[in-house]
Amino acid sequence: MSRIAERFARLRGEGRAGLVAYLTAGDPDPDTSRELIAGLAAAGADLVEIGMPFSDPMADGPLIQAAGQRALKAGMNLRRTLAMVRHLRRRDETTPFVLMGYYNPIYRYGPQAFAQDAAAAGVDGLIVVDLPPEEDAELAGPARAAGLDLVRLATPTSDERRLPQIVGGAGGFIYYVAIAGITGTRRADTDAVAIAVARLRRFTTLPVAVGFGIKDPDQAAAVARAADAAVVGSALVQRLAANLDAGGRARPGLVAAVLGDVQALAAGVRWARSRA
Repeated sequence: MSRIAERFARLRGEGRAGLVAYLTAGDPDPDTSRELIAGLAAAGADLVEIGMPFSDPMADGPLIQAAGQRALKAGMNLRRTLAMVRHLRRRDETTPFVLMGYYNPIYRYGPQAFAQDAAAAGVDGLIVVDLPPEEDAELAGPARAAGLDLVRLATPTSDERRLPQIVGGAGGFIYYVAIAGITGTRRADTDAVAIAVARLRRFTTLPVAVGFGIKDPDQAAAVARAADAAVVGSALVQRLAANLDAGGRARPGLVAAVLGDVQALAAGVRWARSRA
């Protein structure tokens, strides 16, 4: 059983949903980023999504675009991202790590070499935003052979004809994108999320994690009552950005501020169902 499957099985046993926390690798600099991501699990994140910086992140809003630019300016690339995961995995043997990003850097790296190196570094799953099911065979084969879960995305526009294609061959969990549009721009409609999650469950037994548009503990808790996990990224990146100086450098207290938000989100998610 993969780390992702084990974590969701544990969450089911505890009768609760999980928190998936996202940060961009290398933002605002490699050392601060490593400290931040290393602290996510202790702060309450059940799974960790690590963004692979890319110069043209078309699904992301201004907050995560800026995070990627800061990381790239600080020298982060895909090989260094894998090296960071390798370092993190030596300290944490159990938390699932999922890389999220775009296919171009993976294509340039080589899909087979990337899958093998990612698995060796301790990566558990991949979310490739711009690689639809019809076109992901080039990566899906090597990823599955290396033991990586290929997480697929469903959206509000995924109809009942397309959903079987999305969930077929998916691994780890299904990532439901709660808003139509880019990250960090609107709040998710939690009533609509509950309906969408119920519909998805007719097509798959995989856990359903909901992201895009979740900004605070109350909203994360509302999502956690319907889904298997709430994914929060832009709100954490916004907190990080608010703790940079005029030159883009980390101010004292940045790590504590971001992890404090994770603690609050985790508390909301953890007790969501008992307070429903």
